[in-house]
Amino acid sequence: FTEEKLGQAEKTELDAHLENLLSKAECTKLWTEKIMKQTEVLLQPNPNARIEEFVYEKLDRKAPSRMNNPELLGQYMIDAGNEFGPGTAYGNALIKCGETQKRIGTADRELIQTSAINFLTPLRNFIEGDYKTITKERKLLQNKRLDLDAAKTRLKKAKVAEARAASEQEVRITQSEFDRQAEITRLLLEGISSTHAHHLRCLNDFVEAQMTYYAQCYQYMLDLQKQLGSFPSTFLSNNNQSSSTPVQSASTPSVLASASASLPSVSNSIVTSGISELKSSSGSRKARVLYDYDAANSSELSLLADEVITVYSIPGMDSDWLMGERGNQKGKVPITYLELLN
Repeated sequence: FTEEKLGQAEKTELDAHLENLLSKAECTKLWTEKIMKQTEVLLQPNPNARIEEFVYEKLDRKAPSRMNNPELLGQYMIDAGNEFGPGTAYGNALIKCGETQKRIGTADRELIQTSAINFLTPLRNFIEGDYKTITKERKLLQNKRLDLDAAKTRLKKAKVAEARAASEQEVRITQSEFDRQAEITRLLLEGISSTHAHHLRCLNDFVEAQMTYYAQCYQYMLDLQKQLGSFPSTFLSNNNQSSSTPVQSASTPSVLASASASLPSVSNSIVTSGISELKSSSGSRKARVLYDYDAANSSELSLLADEVITVYSIPGMDSDWLMGERGNQKGKVPITYLELLN
């Protein structure tokens, strides 16, 4: 081996087909390891938790059951909601959000369990099983090749007829052993194609598990959104404030903005009788702006808190919006940002 590396001895080259198979096997092993490790990171982002699970697995013991992040957040929300009072709008909303977070946590556990069984385990079995066997047979092939090359070198150096005959016999034997080992290695390497087919099926199972998980999460959040749709009417009165008085909170505008954007039913539930009358008539009213609002596009009108503008409705307009005018400027404005004046 040393003489080959130094260029002082000839080396029997493997045939091109076998070399291609070896290259394909190495490539498969490299990317399988990378995909497997990154999937583990995706399913369990906490490196300490991954190490703990690995240790328990090696000790053949079951890891202690702990709440995952969504479940922990859900429990905090439920505890906070009970503390604030389930009868209050905020307390009730926290409890409902907490219950949804816990359901998402359960779905997350199911995703991890299904992915581990259907995707990670087959990949790990290939790395720790099939590829180790290939590596072992490949080392044997390397040794058989070195034996063959050493026998060829002795044959070249043989001067005496008897020594030459013995060397020729040795070359025949080592050549036969090398060919046999090359065939064994080739058959194992050709199994990589069926490994790819198996891993493809496992990949489909992983994608299906993710699809189920995201569909569950979407449905849970959709249900939660509908439940929260009934809360805004009591949102402001929760702190003994009238609905016409803005809550002095830095986060309030963004909360209401997201509510009007993602929950159409929210704004419907807080439409006052004055706005209902305005929409049913063709007249206009003065309205005071409760919060700053930045127009999303040219069809909307930007607003400043406490300014007074003229508002009116036009046929076919979305129920969450009114037309607003300020001097020569006009555009759509969200009704959740307005207080109609008498």
